Amino acid sequence: MNKAFDSQTLRVNGRPLAIGNIPGRRLSDVLREDLGLFGTKVGCDAGDCGACTVLVDGAPVCACLTPAIRVVGADIQTVEGLSDPEINPLQSAFLRHGAAQCGICTPGMLMAATALLRSTPAPGRAEVEDALSGVLCRCTGYAKIIDAVCDVAGSPARARSPAAGQAVGARVERLDGLPKVTGREIYGADHTFADALEVRAIRSPHHAATFRIGDWSDWAETASGRVQVFTADDIPGVNCFGTIPQFADQPALAEDQVRQRGEAIAIVVGSPQQLDLLDMPGFPVFWTPGDVEIDLDHLPSRPVHDARPDNLLVSGFVQCGDVDTALANAAFVARVQIETAYVEHAYIEPEAGIAWIEGDTLLVQACTQAPVMDRDDTARVLGLAPEKVRIIPAAAGGGFGSKLDVSLQPLIGLAALKTGRPCRMIYTRAESMASTTKRHPSRMTARIGCAADGRVTGMAFDGDFNTGAYASWGPTVAVRVPVHASGPYRTPNYRARARALHTHGPSAGAFRGFGVPQAAIVQEVLYDDLALAAGIDRLEFRRLNAMQDGDRSVCGQKLQGVGIAECLDALKQDWQRALAEAEAFNAAKGTLRRGVGVASCWYGCGNTGLPNPSTIRIGITGAGALCLHQGATDIGQGSNTVITQIAADAIGLPIDSFTLIGPDTHLTPDCGKTSASRQTFVTGKAALLAGQALRQAILAMTNMGDAAALRLDGATLTVTEGQGVRRIDLAGLPSGADGYVLRAEETYDPPTKGLDENGQGTPYAVYGYGAQIAEVTVDMVLGTVKVGHMTAAHDLGRVINPLLAEGQVEGGIAQGLGMALMEEFIPGRTENLHDYLIPTIGDMPTIRSIFIEKPDPEGPLGLKGLGEHVLIPTAPAILNAIRHASEARMTRLPALPHRVLAAIRAVG
Repeated sequence: MNKAFDSQTLRVNGRPLAIGNIPGRRLSDVLREDLGLFGTKVGCDAGDCGACTVLVDGAPVCACLTPAIRVVGADIQTVEGLSDPEINPLQSAFLRHGAAQCGICTPGMLMAATALLRSTPAPGRAEVEDALSGVLCRCTGYAKIIDAVCDVAGSPARARSPAAGQAVGARVERLDGLPKVTGREIYGADHTFADALEVRAIRSPHHAATFRIGDWSDWAETASGRVQVFTADDIPGVNCFGTIPQFADQPALAEDQVRQRGEAIAIVVGSPQQLDLLDMPGFPVFWTPGDVEIDLDHLPSRPVHDARPDNLLVSGFVQCGDVDTALANAAFVARVQIETAYVEHAYIEPEAGIAWIEGDTLLVQACTQAPVMDRDDTARVLGLAPEKVRIIPAAAGGGFGSKLDVSLQPLIGLAALKTGRPCRMIYTRAESMASTTKRHPSRMTARIGCAADGRVTGMAFDGDFNTGAYASWGPTVAVRVPVHASGPYRTPNYRARARALHTHGPSAGAFRGFGVPQAAIVQEVLYDDLALAAGIDRLEFRRLNAMQDGDRSVCGQKLQGVGIAECLDALKQDWQRALAEAEAFNAAKGTLRRGVGVASCWYGCGNTGLPNPSTIRIGITGAGALCLHQGATDIGQGSNTVITQIAADAIGLPIDSFTLIGPDTHLTPDCGKTSASRQTFVTGKAALLAGQALRQAILAMTNMGDAAALRLDGATLTVTEGQGVRRIDLAGLPSGADGYVLRAEETYDPPTKGLDENGQGTPYAVYGYGAQIAEVTVDMVLGTVKVGHMTAAHDLGRVINPLLAEGQVEGGIAQGLGMALMEEFIPGRTENLHDYLIPTIGDMPTIRSIFIEKPDPEGPLGLKGLGEHVLIPTAPAILNAIRHASEARMTRLPALPHRVLAAIRAVG
């Protein structure tokens, strides 16, 4: 390295930049906090995730592991240096291929790929996998990233925006993609003020304990001044929050008792320099630990909450017909008990945000999936009126359900109110994993019977779900599971019960499927049992029992637009090929065996039998700005893009005419939470209605018919039909209080009906369907499993954006693979990304997506949701493939090598 530079100067992106004191500091910290280069992301501070990858003298390094003092004089390049001023071909390829979803890993991927391309301009897929193996992605499944790097030499131009009326169905690049690939997207940790204070939490090391906080006055004194400490006594409002108001039970700061490891008992506020000088483990608190009872094998002997004496949070129940008689008379009956583990969301962005005060309003900018819920919970805890709290969602670096719950929002809000200064908080990876929600561990038993011809006659399901210390989304899981446990199949006699039970484990909440992925494993494993017993091909057995239009679900709901049969039919050719290839491979009788598995899914979009509205506002200003106000948070799934596509075609104007506003609780109507695969369906329907209403208002003003074409050119809106032309001078129209001269606002709430005591009703207005084939190789000696290929057929009703839909399939399969084979969160042991394993780029199979379009009569343009659905069949398909290869029946997940080997040995 050239040491000609001053020790306080770094050469970054070709420019020498003077910085402050750097000894002992990480390069990532200097780049972000001193130089404002927030494109370098920090996901772990341990070199595990690679999000902070930068180039030092052309070589990729983890900036979080690199001492800044060691790169003085070196040539440092960050993602901001790739586009000066225009984006380069690699960034263009990422946009073209949809390689950025949430975007938090994208800078690290781009930098690692840049180093590869400089030495290997036309790499193969294996070379790309090797070069990018140190960067984790939780969203994409990596396929689109590999495609992009291999296609840098492709068309350098950005894709053209589709013409008016042709947005739906087009492979539109992500409308919010440019800041993701340039490092200019603002995530929770990326916004700050010069006078901002930092907030850190004191957290419990115990799963259950009572405690007393001592005199902290001496502890709070540092060489740089005194820090401030706030406890539950300082909370001005109701010290309780929860995602479902009637089950709210979680304190923002524990008062004298903690119920889970990682629970916050106090916050410390000061400058970063002050906080770095503190002995955080030495905070004066006196603990009286309780019993460690965190799993379904060791339920707490005492109530976790006094109001729930049996530790039963809630149970869900669905029944129809006479299941006992049906099973007694069945030709074949299959039984199984399956256990699943805690699964960590493992988004690459730990929770982060900042709060500040403007006038009499508290502003909070943080990562979230539910801004209005955040506003209401934060206001309640802090004793403020909801309209005095403004939530400005930062870009979310992944969510998958966990960022539906508030985390740091009340804490930074409290700090800002108490200090009068902006207050910023960034979770460490360890505190993120210790304190936030997980997928519910479960213990499920079931029996399914069928007639001699293979037709299912009855099913009984019973499941216990470990909801941990606090309610979170436990009620939703317990209610949703019995509705879905039958799978997308005709089941005339049915009984299913699910219980959400409290332990002192981590709170379990929403995670892509709300318990349905766990239940699907039980049902799909048993379907393989029954197919084998009846002597019927496993795919054909599912096709035989697949629901059709007009069938009634186990809840008595008459269904239309049912696409599961079409999904299964679409898999037939791949199924036959895969079976033939596995048979040929296994003929060698080596230690490696190939297997093929299949599984299906269905999933109701939105809340279960409850109100579920979204509201969209569209307005045109006198200057001709077309603004779409939509409050649906885009956590990578693409709602910013697909909702705009729907609105654009509804109005009849091109998507590049739109300015997107939101989400922001002061600027956008409530579009509900981003969960349960509801945004494209529910908010999309509201966007369709608002677009149609605005178009009709314009046509009425100009006395034009439905076939008229619209063109927006500055302050002139032109309407043309045949030879007729009408022009609206927008500048000459009066504007409303919101600044619009033309506007429409519409709300859509899906028509559902609450479930009765037997679970009968209309829980969802729209369902999506899918089926997947897994092809695996099992090492019969080591017990290792490699998934080689997945074929996924999903019924979307109408494909709004094939590019983004493919990304959802690939990312969902990655998470399903992790659930099946490697992911098991163990509190206190796997609170990092090197002990907790998620799929890397080298773990992923090739994936073929098949999209079915069987319109749903209720969905906008016939569409159905997708985000949750794609994960559900993956794990059971893999487990069924393992059994096909080895005869080993897996009953505990994940299928780690020692468990697979034990199951192989159990069958001899």
